[in-house]
Amino acid sequence: MTNTTSHDLIDQVLDPGSFISWDTPPVYGDISDDYRATLDRAREKSGVDEAVITGEGTVNGARVAFVLSEFGFLGGSIGAATARRIIDGIHRATDGGLPLLISPASGGTRMQEGTPAFALMVSITTAVYRHKDAHLPFLVYLRNPTTGGVMASWGSAGHFTFAEPGALLGFLGPRVVELTTGTPMPEGVQRAENLAARGVIDGVVSPGQLREAVVKIVDVLRPPTTDAHSIDAAATAPPEEPRIDVWDAITATRRTDRPGLRNLVGRLSEHLIQLSGTGDGRISPAVIVALTRIKGQPCVLIGQDRHAQPPHADTELGPAALRFARRGVALAHGLGLPLVSVIDTPGAELSAAAEEAGMAGSIARTLGELVDVDVPTVSVILGQGCGGGALAMLPADTVLAAEHAWLSPLPPEGASAIIHRDTAHAPEMMREQRVSAFALREAGIVDTLIPENPDAAEEPDEFITRVLCSVAAALRDLASDPTKVGREHRFRHYERWAIEQG
Repeated sequence: MTNTTSHDLIDQVLDPGSFISWDTPPVYGDISDDYRATLDRAREKSGVDEAVITGEGTVNGARVAFVLSEFGFLGGSIGAATARRIIDGIHRATDGGLPLLISPASGGTRMQEGTPAFALMVSITTAVYRHKDAHLPFLVYLRNPTTGGVMASWGSAGHFTFAEPGALLGFLGPRVVELTTGTPMPEGVQRAENLAARGVIDGVVSPGQLREAVVKIVDVLRPPTTDAHSIDAAATAPPEEPRIDVWDAITATRRTDRPGLRNLVGRLSEHLIQLSGTGDGRISPAVIVALTRIKGQPCVLIGQDRHAQPPHADTELGPAALRFARRGVALAHGLGLPLVSVIDTPGAELSAAAEEAGMAGSIARTLGELVDVDVPTVSVILGQGCGGGALAMLPADTVLAAEHAWLSPLPPEGASAIIHRDTAHAPEMMREQRVSAFALREAGIVDTLIPENPDAAEEPDEFITRVLCSVAAALRDLASDPTKVGREHRFRHYERWAIEQG
């Protein structure tokens, strides 16, 4: 395939005529005549003065900073002058409070400069993390080819990572792998499409589609613009007492036609950027992670998709699903955005594979990160809240629950089997174990109930509207009262709650 040049990308992503270069002439110091001649030839061939160009421009009128590799200049390789230009560009983006798009197309370290140039990948990564410390978005667009130290450092550090169609991406290029190991890399393994399918990158988009992605990310991250009236008008008060039996409520949450996370995501699609996987080669349809806006408020959404899990589908809520959810927690922390967690699961995966992959530890880590994260958090028990899989995503500054939702240590039939050696006592046990949303509110586990009139499956659109309005109202309240937000608040809340249960 042909290589997309840095100027091709500028023309297709930026508003016409908006690019402003930040580059100054590169300084090389004492280098050999051969290397200097090589650099001269590279300038003449590529039309640029180094293997990267930096600057800013506008995308749909919004300022965005750019660091773009030029593969035509010595294969986009990184030497000391290249690294200094990249670092200066990143620092300028950070100082200006600008979103940053980095687009590498590089074979890695410049061989003429050896190990010192290789170690500069650490310096570039340091600059990237200073940008992230400022809670500024960092988008990576991988172009063909990107391998070596670039792919193994700042090229894999994005909040979001996309790639151009057909791009060769990998730790080392296939020729180097074969010559080093004696074994050829299987065809297609290092292609962008395969890495997207396996959750290593978030998607494959053309340069033209990249413009749309940048526009959407910048738009989603705009400051909150909440219409308080639209929130309060739709979130009607729930009944004070249960209107149906606990077992009937549990049965209602198991209906195939009960609205779930997909309905929420569908309603948010105009302002939604979904991630594809963990970023380290794991995917799970059982969980959705996305950047979005809810009633004008930017946030990160992590949620369990009941309709992707048994008995409706084949994907279990396993360690990979919770690892994916934790990427969402990290994204919320990295961008300084509120986190919304949606719970709706018949339970975590019960299998030898899940045990060997650390199912219990994955639940513990997810639980711990939600308790510890330093942003406002809201969780919603949308329907089924079964076992450790549900508990893992429960902790929050504010906990909401649908009127018929429930939370139980085990599946109802499993609890009955333990005590009575049958499943017939499940309804009785669920009444005794105080699993209903009303009992959870009484116990202080849930703060607010979301009404169902009479049941979510009978009024799906209205129910989803109330869920979104209730979440937005909770986010607004947390934003207005910092004393209700953060790890120390959660620590005190859950410690006090444990004492009150004594």
